[in-house]
Amino acid sequence: MAPGESWPCWRNTARAGGVIDRVPTPDGTTAPALTTPGTSAAAAASGGQPPRPGVALKAVDKDTTAGVLFGIGAYGLWGLLPLYFFALQPAGAVEIVANRVVWSLLFCTLLITVTRSWRVLGAAFRNRTVLGTLSIAAALIAVNWLTYTYGVTTGQAVEASLGYFINPLVSVLLGVFVLKETLRPLQWAAVGIGFVAVVVLTISYGKLPWIALTLAVSFGLYGFVKKRVGPKADAITSLSVETVVLTPLAAATMIFLGVSGSATLGTQGAGHFWLLVASGVITAVPLVFFGASARRLPMTTIGLLQYFAPVLQFIVALVVFKETMTLDRWIGFGVVWLALLVLTVDMLAASRRSSVARKRALREARADT
Repeated sequence: MAPGESWPCWRNTARAGGVIDRVPTPDGTTAPALTTPGTSAAAAASGGQPPRPGVALKAVDKDTTAGVLFGIGAYGLWGLLPLYFFALQPAGAVEIVANRVVWSLLFCTLLITVTRSWRVLGAAFRNRTVLGTLSIAAALIAVNWLTYTYGVTTGQAVEASLGYFINPLVSVLLGVFVLKETLRPLQWAAVGIGFVAVVVLTISYGKLPWIALTLAVSFGLYGFVKKRVGPKADAITSLSVETVVLTPLAAATMIFLGVSGSATLGTQGAGHFWLLVASGVITAVPLVFFGASARRLPMTTIGLLQYFAPVLQFIVALVVFKETMTLDRWIGFGVVWLALLVLTVDMLAASRRSSVARKRALREARADT
């Protein structure tokens, strides 16, 4: 999956009727919660016995710290992905993505075997709705991967990072036009500022920043499509189905490149060969980290951590790749960051209001009993 994933997730905490027993994972599906109904995380850690206040606090703090570290690990790896593509030179975007799909299939096979999920995977393939939806998701993520890899390998990593900066704004627009959601005033303000940023950057680049827009739209639609699958397929199953769908085309691409003499897999030495083979692990490990983080942290924290990836991509593009940033491009990026600041302020305020409402409802429920 591409960097910057930001699906809604909720921390697994106690509430009036027990705890949330299903926790959304990075791809919008659900997985078993970390504790059983009626048992807090701290109680579970202490063998099911009611913990002392100090013990409960330490357990929550430890869980939060682990969630933040896993989140930083996931977004950090996605943010440093351009360095991996740089190390794969002279391989081009098409060859890199084709290898990424094929070797990811091997890693998914290992995951399915270890988790004993072959029966679940078979059920997903027999369900036409699930298979059709995940096939669309596979096409969208293929477009996203190709565009991102092309941007990095052709000296346009700055614009590629822009795509993941504006992705949250695209997600907001999808909520309006697809889900018919009503936006809050600050969300409308953020979208308006984002539109101004696109205009400024179009003037700066002398063309529409199509790489950034393609990345933002494809990834926004990918997240939306994955959410439609819901609990019908877990994270590993979804990733495996998408990979299986893409593998025939990826394998044919690798064969074509090999026959035409354009492939670098077997012509650039053992180091290059194993770097390309490692693309399966490099694809899956951040997803595992993200899943571990999403189970432990509230949505607002994940929403803030998601900016870590494009910030790192932006820094790598400037410091390592030495890409040029003119004054008008700095202005354009500044406007984008202003839009994200407004969106973040709105998100934090909404989260605070929601938290206050939950606490009030909990107090009222206790008073009634």
